[in-house]
Amino acid sequence: MNIAIGCDHGGFELKEKIKKYLSEELNMQYKDFGTFNNNRCDYPDYAFLVAQAVSTNQCDFGIMIDGAGIGSAMMANKVPRVLAACANEIYTARNSRHHNGANVLTLGSMVVGEGVAKEIVKTFLTTKFEGERNLVRIKSILDIEERLLNQKG
Repeated sequence: MNIAIGCDHGGFELKEKIKKYLSEELNMQYKDFGTFNNNRCDYPDYAFLVAQAVSTNQCDFGIMIDGAGIGSAMMANKVPRVLAACANEIYTARNSRHHNGANVLTLGSMVVGEGVAKEIVKTFLTTKFEGERNLVRIKSILDIEERLLNQKG
């Protein structure tokens, strides 16, 4: 499994800890899309890169970390075929994968600590999509997205 990971300045420290957790404890590969320090920057730039990597199948899943997780989810959900979920607790992380087939997780570094963040990441990446019962709903979301994209053309 290959994970796209990114952050803004507020998520930098937590991103570095999650990278180590992914490789050393979960044995998963990742591609870091930045930022690479805690200098002030804008989360949409990095959330877009993470989402684009998932949208183009360069990576299987994405993780984006900013202060609250909300702005990055909003940005990531603008990218076609991305279903981003802000999950700052375990239930939402599980539900977003199990029922909604989310492929990008956003986290708030000002909302969760390192230990909870690791559990959220593990839950998100190991929870399987339930399938059939919810597939109709997800297909509906993606169909609406496709129609809107075609209207712009």
